[in-house]
Amino acid sequence: MTYLDPKTQLALAFARARDLVAPGSDATITIERPRQASHGDHACNLAMQLAKALKRNPREVAAELLAALDAPVIARTEIAGPGFINIFLQPAARQAIVPHILATGNDFGRSRLGAGQAIQIEFVSANPTGPLHVGHGRGAAFGASLANVLDFAGYKVSREYYVNDAGRQMDILALSTWLRYLEGLGEAVAFPPNAYQGDYVRDMAHGIQSAHGDRYRRAAADLFAHAPDVATDPEAHLDHLIARAKALLGADYAFVHGFALTEQLGDCRNDLTEFGVEFDHWFSERSLHDAGLIDKAVAQLQQHGHLYAQDGALWFRSTAFGDEKDRVVKRDNGIYTYFAADIAYHLNKFERGFDRVIDIWGADHHGYIPRVKGALTAAGADAERLTVALVQFAVLYRDGQKVPMSTRSGQFVTLRELRHEVGNDACRFFYVLRKSEQHLDFDLDLAKSQSNENPVYYIQYAHARICRVLAAWDGHRADLAQADLSLLTEPQAMAVLERLAEFPALCAAAAHELAPHSVAYYLKDLAADLHGFYTACQFLVDDEALKNARLALITATQQVLRTGLALLGVSAPESM
Repeated sequence: MTYLDPKTQLALAFARARDLVAPGSDATITIERPRQASHGDHACNLAMQLAKALKRNPREVAAELLAALDAPVIARTEIAGPGFINIFLQPAARQAIVPHILATGNDFGRSRLGAGQAIQIEFVSANPTGPLHVGHGRGAAFGASLANVLDFAGYKVSREYYVNDAGRQMDILALSTWLRYLEGLGEAVAFPPNAYQGDYVRDMAHGIQSAHGDRYRRAAADLFAHAPDVATDPEAHLDHLIARAKALLGADYAFVHGFALTEQLGDCRNDLTEFGVEFDHWFSERSLHDAGLIDKAVAQLQQHGHLYAQDGALWFRSTAFGDEKDRVVKRDNGIYTYFAADIAYHLNKFERGFDRVIDIWGADHHGYIPRVKGALTAAGADAERLTVALVQFAVLYRDGQKVPMSTRSGQFVTLRELRHEVGNDACRFFYVLRKSEQHLDFDLDLAKSQSNENPVYYIQYAHARICRVLAAWDGHRADLAQADLSLLTEPQAMAVLERLAEFPALCAAAAHELAPHSVAYYLKDLAADLHGFYTACQFLVDDEALKNARLALITATQQVLRTGLALLGVSAPESM
C-alpha cells in the first residue's frame, strides 16, 4: 500500500468534504501547522473560504465539513475562532513514517513531480580569465544543489557551463599574459592598470617562458608605439595593444590565447570538481561562431523584421519587448556582440530538445533578462521555457571586516582558498543558507567554528550522534522493521516524527520553487528535533521493545539527514 503522509491524507479528505458541502467549489485546500502546539497538529481554513461564497456563517460551514470528513488519521478536531478547524492526529498517523523510511531508504522523499521532463541548468559560466573567487562559489553551490533537488523530484537534468572563450575579456587575458612574458624577458613594459593584475598571470607567463624561451618575444617599443594615452582613454589604450599584439605575433597569437584559456579553464574545472560540482557539458562560445549559429540567429531576427541598421551597426528592436533601449547585435566593424552570441546560444538550447531551460546569473544581470527573452520571442521561440534565477554575490567577512574582491585588479579571495580554510561542507552549506536572490554575508569565523551556532556543524553532529548510538548497539537493522512504534509517545519523539513526514513535500516544493535553501532550513529544524529527543530520552535502554522503537526512529532520522545533506553536496560524517 502506498504511504501518504498525514498532511496529504488530510488535504484529500478535506477535498472530498468540500465537494459534498459546496459542490463545484474549487477553493484551495490549505493544511498548515498552528503556531501554538495546543491548537493541534494541523489547521485548515477551508470553512472561512467556503462561507464567503456560500454566504453563510463560517463556523456552521466548519461543522458541516467535519460531519463530512472521513480521515482515519484524525484523533479529534475542534472549531476555533471565526471558523478555523484545528486537527489533532492519531499517534499512529505519525509513527507510520518510520517503517516507510526504513523500507525506501535513499529513495525516501524522491518524487515524480518532474515526470521525466528534460531540464538544462546552466550555471557558474564565469569568464575563464582568472581563478574562481568566493562570489562564483555561491552560484556554483546554488546551481549544483538545485540540480540535485530537481533530479530528486523526477526531472531529467543536464548541467552545463558556458565557456566565454571568444570575446574581448579573453583577449585582455592573452595580452596580460604576453606582457608579463615580455616583462620577464627584460622588455620595458608599461603594464596597463586595466589589464589582469593577479599573480596567476605572472605564473602563466613564466610557464610560457620556461617551455618556449624567447620564441614569442617582440619589441615592446613596437607594441606601445602610437597607443592612445592610457590616462585619457584606458579602454582604447587596451584595445590598441590587443590589436598590435595580434599583428606582431601573427599566427603565434593563437598559441598565447590558447595557452591562457587552457590554463584558466583547467584550473576552473579542477576547482569545481574538488568542490563537488560536476557538469555534463562544457559549451564553447567559440563553437557558435565556428558553426555559423550566430549568423543563423541574426538571420532569424532579420527575417522576422526585428533588426534595423543605424550608424553602420545592426540593432535589435528590443524596446518592442520591454527593454529600456534597443541593442546592437553587430557592430560597425562587423563583429558580433556578446548579446548576439547569447541569442544564438539560447536558441541552440531549445533546439537540443530541453523542455525547460534554467539560467543562473548574478543579480547584476537582472536587466539582461527582458532583452534575452525578447530576442527569443522575436526569433519565434517560446521564451516562457526559459527561467532565470538570480544569485547575489556573497560578501566574505573575516574578523568582522569585509574582504574586497576584484578579478581585474587581482584583489580577491579564491574559491579554492576559501575551501581550504573552512572546508567544502561549510562552503556548500553556507552558500545555500539564504534565498539565492538575497544578499549573503559569509561569516568566515562562524563557518570554521565547531559550535551549535554553526548550522552545518549542528546538523552533521546530529548525524554523528545517531551513528555513535547505533555503533554501540549490538542488534541488527532488520530487527527495527518490526519495532512497536506505538511506544513512541514522548513529545520529543512526536516532534521528530512530524518533521520526518514533512520531508517529501519539502523536497517537491524546493524543486517547484527552485529553492534549495529550504532543504537547508529543514535540516536545521530536524537536527534541533533530534538533539531535543537525544537529550530527553535514553536510547539503549533495558526494555527491548522501547529500545527498538527509539532506535528505529533515529535510524529513520539518520537516513533523512544523510539524504538532505547529499542534496546540498554536504557530507554526513559518522564521527565528529
